[in-house]
Amino acid sequence: MQKHQTQAKSKFSSPLEWGEAACNSIMKTYQPEQLPPANRWHYHQGVFLYGMLKLWEQNQDYNLFQYVKGYADHLIDAQGNFLFNRAELDSIQAGDILFSLHKQTGDDRYRSAADKLLSLFETFNRTSEGGYWHKDRYPYQMWLDGLYMGGSFAMLYAKYYGKTELYDMVLEQEKLMRKHTKDDQTGLYHHAWDESKKTPWSDSVTGKAAEFWGRAIGWYIFALTDFLDLLPDNHTGRSEIQQTLKDVISAVIEVQDVETGLWYQVVDKGGHKDNWLETSCSSLFVYAIAKSINKGYIDSTYREAAVKGFDGLISKMYFNEKGQFIMPDICVGTGVGDYPHYIGREKCENDLHGVGSFVLSCVEMNKLTSS
Repeated sequence: MQKHQTQAKSKFSSPLEWGEAACNSIMKTYQPEQLPPANRWHYHQGVFLYGMLKLWEQNQDYNLFQYVKGYADHLIDAQGNFLFNRAELDSIQAGDILFSLHKQTGDDRYRSAADKLLSLFETFNRTSEGGYWHKDRYPYQMWLDGLYMGGSFAMLYAKYYGKTELYDMVLEQEKLMRKHTKDDQTGLYHHAWDESKKTPWSDSVTGKAAEFWGRAIGWYIFALTDFLDLLPDNHTGRSEIQQTLKDVISAVIEVQDVETGLWYQVVDKGGHKDNWLETSCSSLFVYAIAKSINKGYIDSTYREAAVKGFDGLISKMYFNEKGQFIMPDICVGTGVGDYPHYIGREKCENDLHGVGSFVLSCVEMNKLTSS
């Protein structure tokens, strides 16, 4: 494997080429309609396809756009109807691809599909303060992941279609998430909060989950960078979101592994022998740091952390006997639990939300290292 890694690193001259290799590997493995879990409108596919769109914006390879379109067209009919799970925030995230599809093609069924997803917000159950439950089967729980799963879509809808009240709705959800999951001592964020305090994982006083799970924090930072992209320049919430982003990036860098530049599955417990370096959260952190520098949300003093993190990611990647890109050490989809729960989760290769996060990191690192 090390031989493949060395050869691959020497032949790629830019982060963008790494992103292209990652996308090409998935495209050769699956037709758009086969993306796992097949025949589902799901955030696993959504994160990867959103990454493809961002790569397409950089390299103008129309095959990438067509692949994204192929996934959507397989599930959305001529009237904009499609099937999705109506009881969870996770169903909304794949809707992030609809706005580019509508803009580029002028096909109004993508707008119709976006309207259907938007209507879910009126039906979701909420906490006593108005925070969206992550899923109906997790009553009274707000998960850090959920802010990205629903929030970015809502802000995209506001930007593209002028429903500006959605900006404030999303910022209110962020405030509630921050209020109930942030750890003031470390600046890190707990995976979830249970208002009822009845779950095995929730603190009996605060309702917080016990651990700081890497990918959940990664989704949160991803959401904050998206929000700053999408909020109007004169919106009164911008400064608070920017400060929040800077604070959580600083906290995340404090727990970056010094030797590899990567981050652990449970980010603050790298000294535990059974903890392990996880590539999807590392990709999300690199993406967020690099993008925040590129956009001027934070200054260039954070650059070293992004570069070291990306180098650490590249050192993990390899190419199989068919010459296809492989991203290892991605944690499978994960609920809330205690330390053994996270550490015992299965590791997989080329899981879509891992590869999508890596592609996004490649796009932003290419901008960072080209400037």
